Amino acid sequence: DIKKIGITQLVEHPSLDQTKSGFLKALEDNGYKDGENIEIDYQNAQNDNPTSQTIANNFVNDKKDLIYAISTPSAQAAYNATKDIPILFTAVTDPVEAGLVESLDNNDKNSNITGTSDFISVDKIVSLIDKLVPSSKKIAVLYSTSEINSKVQVDSLKKIAKEKDLEIIEKGISSSSEINQAISSIATKADVLYVPTDNLIVSSMPIIAKIANENKLPIIASDEGSVKSGALACGGVDYYKLGYKTGEMAVKVLKDEAKISDLKIETMDKPVITMNENVMKNLQIEKPSDINVTLVKTEN
Repeated sequence: DIKKIGITQLVEHPSLDQTKSGFLKALEDNGYKDGENIEIDYQNAQNDNPTSQTIANNFVNDKKDLIYAISTPSAQAAYNATKDIPILFTAVTDPVEAGLVESLDNNDKNSNITGTSDFISVDKIVSLIDKLVPSSKKIAVLYSTSEINSKVQVDSLKKIAKEKDLEIIEKGISSSSEINQAISSIATKADVLYVPTDNLIVSSMPIIAKIANENKLPIIASDEGSVKSGALACGGVDYYKLGYKTGEMAVKVLKDEAKISDLKIETMDKPVITMNENVMKNLQIEKPSDINVTLVKTEN
């Protein structure tokens, strides 16, 4: 009895790739191996939402036993496609705002979707900015206008900024072709750039980091992959562990130990602080002595 699992991922970038690796490792550690007792069908939408919907529809037509959706748009597409096949998502910042569930408790007994969230409170990111770039008064934020998870984070940032008397410089874009112009337009206007858990922006981080670093603009990101691509620092979740946790949930479903509606949405709201040694040297910023920091270098 081979279980068919469809994996749908919006776009390739380190954080989302790590969730897939963690998910597959959790399955393997529990006796599920591709080609033996499970059949993995991995599809990548290359950052195109209509393609995500096509992938999801194809999974339904192929009668998958379980769908693993990596990212908010991928999860929304899968949920649009079926209310019967079990769906597990990961790297969804706000599953309630995204319309996937009514609450994080997932107390709808008819629900076919649950998973893990990469939500990190924006106030923790602002605290990191205060720690690393204490003179910051103008915070730029670059985000995709089509990702609901980004809107949630930007709204939270603006609320906190009002309380702390900070100026927010917003730059919303709709496609990767706008990246170069967008980052160039704000690189000299802000004290620091905040990058939320936004798939379009994160997948373009090498371009963003190049221009930002040339202009001595520190980038505070939400994932370690962005730091390795040239951001100064991040306060984010461990995406491999997040994917592994989702894989453990999948094992319970595959073994009929739990229904989707039995599984609450899980989060890892404890930031992992990572800093880029190359960028620290370029910006002449020291590692804080009072917080636990992992150092990495820019990947070529």
